[in-house]
Amino acid sequence: MELNLQPRATLCFVSGKPFLEGDRVLSVLTRLESGAIARYDALEAESPGLTPEGFVVCRWVQVYKPQQKQENMDRALKLTAETLFLTLVDPSTETTPETDRLVRFLALLLERKRLLRPKGKSADGEKDVFEHAKTKQLHLVPSIELTSEFFVAVREQLSVLVGEPKGPEAPAPEPAANPAA
Repeated sequence: MELNLQPRATLCFVSGKPFLEGDRVLSVLTRLESGAIARYDALEAESPGLTPEGFVVCRWVQVYKPQQKQENMDRALKLTAETLFLTLVDPSTETTPETDRLVRFLALLLERKRLLRPKGKSADGEKDVFEHAKTKQLHLVPSIELTSEFFVAVREQLSVLVGEPKGPEAPAPEPAANPAA
């Protein structure tokens, strides 16, 4: 799963004020009617005035840190399952039921790709611990029961991000029996 998004904003979408280090910033991913994915960033205090276009896929709050000059902008623009996962499990990101569900699904996907390794349960037993293969960092992932309702909700979230899955093609008609044979 790969999407291209605009980079993290440096100004509040609502007020136009520049973000300062330590500001709490609400980020919202939406899918516009055109099918494009948009990201809106606003100061958390200004969030009541944020009315993003399109269907909201997920939202999170992070403490703003100015981008380092040596960061690769092209890489930051490419939103992959891995970078979305790392953004959503960052300790400065506040979780919601929607982001927890997406984090759980992304963990399953990344475990299958061998980018995450399961390392057991948290001390309270409420979260699963995964190790990121590249950085060796441990991440806590909500232990959500994998029910059909879970997958239906994830499918709805992902269809907003990557588009509706194409339905199965109609089966080809069977050749007519040859009566002369």
